[in-house]
Amino acid sequence: MTDKVRLGLLATGVPGLDVLLGGGLTEYSFTLIAGAPGSGKTTLAHQIMFALCGPERRALFFTVLGEPPLKMLRYQQQFSFFDMDKVGSEIRYVNLADALRAGHFHGVLERVMREVEDFGPGLVFVDSFRSVMQSARSGNEGLSDLQQFIQELGSRMATWQATTFLIGEYSQADVEANPIITVADGMMTLCQVADDNSALRKLRVNKMRGQAHMTGAHTMRIGDDGIRVYPRLLPPPAPDRMPEAPFGSNPRRIATGAPGLDALMHGGLPQGHTLLVCGPTGAGKTVLGTRFLRAGVAQGEKGVALFFEKGTERLHNAQLAEMAQGGQVTVIESRSLSLSVEELMDEMCSAIDETGATRVVIDSLSALGLYLAPEVRADMRVAVFRTLAALAKRGVTAMVTVGVEDDYTRLRFGPDDLCFLTDAVLSLRYVEFEGALRKFMTVVKVRGCDHSSDVREYTITPEGIEVSPREPRLSGVMVGRPTLLG
Repeated sequence: MTDKVRLGLLATGVPGLDVLLGGGLTEYSFTLIAGAPGSGKTTLAHQIMFALCGPERRALFFTVLGEPPLKMLRYQQQFSFFDMDKVGSEIRYVNLADALRAGHFHGVLERVMREVEDFGPGLVFVDSFRSVMQSARSGNEGLSDLQQFIQELGSRMATWQATTFLIGEYSQADVEANPIITVADGMMTLCQVADDNSALRKLRVNKMRGQAHMTGAHTMRIGDDGIRVYPRLLPPPAPDRMPEAPFGSNPRRIATGAPGLDALMHGGLPQGHTLLVCGPTGAGKTVLGTRFLRAGVAQGEKGVALFFEKGTERLHNAQLAEMAQGGQVTVIESRSLSLSVEELMDEMCSAIDETGATRVVIDSLSALGLYLAPEVRADMRVAVFRTLAALAKRGVTAMVTVGVEDDYTRLRFGPDDLCFLTDAVLSLRYVEFEGALRKFMTVVKVRGCDHSSDVREYTITPEGIEVSPREPRLSGVMVGRPTLLG
């Protein structure tokens, strides 16, 4: 039995893209990079080229009429991946505009072949063919000649001992009708999805021959470092743990920063659990989250805070700002109104991994929905599920807050579509009694652990959340109809 031919894989240098490709680009493959103007095709090609090229693998970049090399370089060198020292020695740019203006595709093909034979590249890029198609419509040679030219070019690129890329504005109709798609080993399409004054850039791997690539559209961003792709996937399962303790037993508990709440949970929040704090505005959710982080700092723990409602300088007694300035807590804030879950998870998990944080606060899910792109916001449960799965993988203990619109007349502990996703739920409520608003809390659930079911009154003081040690002499508190007990 003969050994299998193993394909060499090349790291693209684009964060997240190799995950979609199934490990990287196949060496000597021929890949199409397609998309509308402005979708990031040329930037993606350059980022890959600068990551892969070197003295042993030089790159040849052909430009057509779409963009002169000098103009293209002026903008591409703004990205951090651009290395001017490689231009000329390891990267050669060739403009095919003169050959194309001569009106014969055969001359363009001959020019391409001469440059390839002369430079001996390990990477070849041809960008882009929108102008070639326009030339075919208005010039001496028609679309049939263009199809033949592109097919011939694609066939030759597929046989070169080089990893090659053809860049162009291929529509869905082109994909179905153009024979070059059959010749290509792989195809990636880039697009921008606009909805409700918000736009998300997406990248899709349509085809990657011989590799188990990820399907579907995945979010990407273009920043100072170039393109970053955020694969839509859950983190791998957490490593096997010891069998769960019997129900009602007390695993290691984490202090929440509110001793009265710790007593209701019979010692605190179980380590590695996520607590959902549900309550109306002004109920003290942010205060509780800040105290939770402060309790960790007091024990030498690091924390990560995701705040979407207010700046750190305006938080309760500026405690969070103080912890952030001291390096004990990493604060993640966003000014974008078109976030994706992948971007949020990437920034959060990077902060956890870099600092070794054991506590996370997300305040709040209600405000987070305003920052998410509309298509992500449409299914908030999936966004929350994937975020909490990333936290569970790292074994951190988390507190997540959510606002609740309450009419104070029925028993409601929180959003039904979110409560089941978390390990524990704390419900905060207002009750009007004898002409004053009073605050009450109850622990709704702590998964797999015993806890108190009592309703307790609490107050917000300069020291944080103070929970009354005694049961209130009221009934009907959680349904908004308090009655004095006899």
